[in-house]
Amino acid sequence: MMQVLAQTSVMNLKGVGAALAEKLERLGIRTVQDLLFHLPRDYEDRSRLTPLDRLEVGRSVLVEGIVHSCEEVRGRRPSLAVRLTEGNRGLTLRFYHFYPQQKAHFPAGQRLRVFGEVRLGSSGVEMYHPEYKITRPGEPLPEATLTPLYPATDGLQQPKIRQLVSQALALVTPQSLPELLPPGVSPRFSLLDALQMVHRPPADTPREPLLMGLHPAQQRLAFEELAAHQVSLAQRRHHIRSQQAPALPRQTPLAAPFLQGLPFSLTGAQQRVWDEVADDLAKTRPMLRLVQGDVGAGKTVVAALAACHAVSGGWQTALMAPTEILAEQHFLNFKRWFESLGIAVAWLSGKQGVKDRRQSLEKVQSGEARIVVGTHALFQESVQFERLGLVIIDEQHRFGVDQRLALREKGLATGLSPHQLVMTATPIPRTLAMSAYGDLDTSIIDELPPNRTPVTTVALANTRREEVVERVRANCEQGRQAYWVCTLIDESEVLEAQAAEATFLELQERLPQQRLGLVHGRLKPAEKQAVMLEFKEGKLDLLVATTVIEVGVDVPNASLMIIENAERLGLSQLHQLRGRVGRGSTVSYCVLLYKPPLSAMGQERLTIMRSTTDGFLIAEKDLELRGPGEVLGTRQTGLVGFRVADLVRDGAMLPAAQKLARQLEQQAPEQAEALVRRWLPQAPRYSAV
Repeated sequence: MMQVLAQTSVMNLKGVGAALAEKLERLGIRTVQDLLFHLPRDYEDRSRLTPLDRLEVGRSVLVEGIVHSCEEVRGRRPSLAVRLTEGNRGLTLRFYHFYPQQKAHFPAGQRLRVFGEVRLGSSGVEMYHPEYKITRPGEPLPEATLTPLYPATDGLQQPKIRQLVSQALALVTPQSLPELLPPGVSPRFSLLDALQMVHRPPADTPREPLLMGLHPAQQRLAFEELAAHQVSLAQRRHHIRSQQAPALPRQTPLAAPFLQGLPFSLTGAQQRVWDEVADDLAKTRPMLRLVQGDVGAGKTVVAALAACHAVSGGWQTALMAPTEILAEQHFLNFKRWFESLGIAVAWLSGKQGVKDRRQSLEKVQSGEARIVVGTHALFQESVQFERLGLVIIDEQHRFGVDQRLALREKGLATGLSPHQLVMTATPIPRTLAMSAYGDLDTSIIDELPPNRTPVTTVALANTRREEVVERVRANCEQGRQAYWVCTLIDESEVLEAQAAEATFLELQERLPQQRLGLVHGRLKPAEKQAVMLEFKEGKLDLLVATTVIEVGVDVPNASLMIIENAERLGLSQLHQLRGRVGRGSTVSYCVLLYKPPLSAMGQERLTIMRSTTDGFLIAEKDLELRGPGEVLGTRQTGLVGFRVADLVRDGAMLPAAQKLARQLEQQAPEQAEALVRRWLPQAPRYSAV
């Protein structure tokens, strides 16, 4: 079988039929190459025998002994207990899942070689469900390497995966699995040597570096994977940039009246980012720009100015937000700003009534609505734009890549690709931005409006709830407003979190003089909007809410925020919530209520929140604590997971990987494409994003 392993089905391997191939596919393994890059998650040392008098609880070891007895033990959980002895020392092998005939495997006097984790059980030292085989005295140990443990699936056991990987390794040659990195990039390990080392490390290889992913062979593979991701991002960017986009006017007559209507002036950072956006929009290639800015930095105003350019050029703008409440906030802002300038703004959401939705669709299709704001409903098939020239996506990390693609394609009916402006109030660490948004130019609004006040953050155990309620009372009696944020809607014994509805009723009783409102995700949009409007207009003193208020809510008079069960939330989410206060000139506070005792991670999170309000520093710490999937919400982003690389551990390699990706794209495009196919077989479906 000398064909390239990337094109060789696993069904070419001995013992792989349709049923086994289906199980392998669950692990993303379709080809022999996929199998080679299905790397171990752990290693066991089966290269030496451990005497029965030197067993340590908690360690997995290889032992040998003689079967002394085998009996079924009755009780609440019946088990098969096999007593293994060596001299005057003994060990019990215990099987809770067994079949009657299994006793025949363990006749008295039989010599066994056994591997398993040592535990303390009812008979002393035990192993539960160990691997075992019949052996002869003095039989040599077969393993001269550490034994790999692979990610597995139901019906696919470790011995079978190891046997298949062994077959795959035997087929590896420089021709069947070509080296794709240029000579000299990885002088210590070739691809073949790296794979051999990672799958079959010699028995004396230290396990610690392997388990941490720091062995040079793993780092060689991680670097290749990072380079493949960078090539994929470059391909995506090149694909979009190769298309034509509408050239929008660099100067827009709408900007002056729009800015005059604002109750504040632009900050220097807003002006700088607006200039960058305007330069992009004036070109005939699609803008691909990510605007980052901490909570309250004024990204929405920059987005509105971009819409001014599109409208002046005779094109439509679509603004998409991930939640109803955030989309509604944008809609109300854009409606207030633009309708006074004679520009129609339409609203589209999945929860709209049939009549309202039909009217909105007609306005969008006819072009009467120059700006369209909505949720995921914007990219549904029934939505047809007359001339879509600009797509603005807020909190981009909450959308899938396919969703972003579907909205962009709605502009292609004109033969031109719309410009894309992506916004996020979740600061993205540099390493994450390079890997998740490497196809986008980045602008950062790194300046807050001058009237913002720093927020003082304190962490209190929920045993001090009485004090917190009194603090809320005093705050409201001074004419200021407050938020009380809960992490759940309904009571849950499992999570033991205070539910928003229960808290609302409790606070109504405790604060009878105050006007309270309740907002959560199960309210109808109109009900939510009515409560939010009352709070914004100062008709409510205290808003009890779930995390639906995380983004998009701007009430300058709100100066106190209570976050219940703060230890349950990630740093970035806590920072987003805290950003709802401190938006005016009043000194503001955020109280993080937690349930003791705190875990080590919980303590670290709350300490970080108390010590800084720098969103980028918080994002870096969040990445360290929770990993990229949690920070970005990987399942929703379309961000492909890494097999070997780790963005926190391997972030320092990213600039070199990016440089290599550019080099391969320019000098060896076929090699670059092969690299993407090897590590990201699903990437081509994203090439048009």
